[in-house]
Amino acid sequence: MLMVDADKIASALDYPRLVEALRIGHQRGVDAVERLLMSQARAAAPTNHLLIWPAWQHDDLLGAKLVSVFPGNGLPDPSIWTVYVLFDGRNGRPLACINGAEFTLRKTAADSALGASFLARPDAASMLMVGAGKQAPHQIRAHCAVRPSIGSVKVWNRSPDKARRLAESLDLPIAVSAVADLEGAARQADVICCATSTAAPILRGGWIAPGTHIDLVGGFTNDMREADDETIRRASVFVDSRWFTVGECGDISGPIAAGIMTKDDIRADLFDLCKGRHPGRQSRDEITVFKNAGGAHLDLMVARVVYNLARSE
Repeated sequence: MLMVDADKIASALDYPRLVEALRIGHQRGVDAVERLLMSQARAAAPTNHLLIWPAWQHDDLLGAKLVSVFPGNGLPDPSIWTVYVLFDGRNGRPLACINGAEFTLRKTAADSALGASFLARPDAASMLMVGAGKQAPHQIRAHCAVRPSIGSVKVWNRSPDKARRLAESLDLPIAVSAVADLEGAARQADVICCATSTAAPILRGGWIAPGTHIDLVGGFTNDMREADDETIRRASVFVDSRWFTVGECGDISGPIAAGIMTKDDIRADLFDLCKGRHPGRQSRDEITVFKNAGGAHLDLMVARVVYNLARSE
């Protein structure tokens, strides 16, 4: 069994390669996906969590991502640790144990980029990145990989200094700058990506110009929202997977509960798009929303790439 540090092969995990791997993986399909959450509530400290996300492509590969979330661990290291274990789906033999932050960061960005390859206008010229955390530079690079027409990127964050530092750190052959006016930047963007931890909507539907593509990454619980009801009301809504997104993410479950939409109003997921069951964007003026919720099937698809790269090296 290989022990793989994904951070050490990060340069080989380029976005064209990862996006294509996800496209092929969705065309093949996944036979089983599960999600298990175990929690330890503590009276005087934050709750600890263990998440286990397995997925299985029968007679091919299976694997599980294990994530520990210990927000009060008192260590100088991160409070979130991730390990992925990959098995041979034909005989059950363990193939690899994969760790490293790059695994999840790049998987998440490739998921969004695959959605944008179907939903963002082919001539999209400008991008707004809302949020300046660890995920943000990956979202920018991944979107630029599938839409090389993007020539400028604006970065907005609640902390202007953090937005400025991110903009200055990106070594890209395009113009990248920090902005203080979220509304003004949103009105001018062809692609808007939100990767925040906000609980209340930060993106307003009245700001969105016709033809904009919106990528929502940060809201991963029912109590979190990045876009308001008007955004959803004006847009064609797409998700990465129907089975997880509908009941677990506030940007979808919230509008459904409010009667703004029903689950049947979701136009397609990535399986539909990659298998040709839906064409994606259908007009230049169409506003599209893609909810990136993640999932064990995506981890399995990326683990295949990481394993093959590690084995070849």
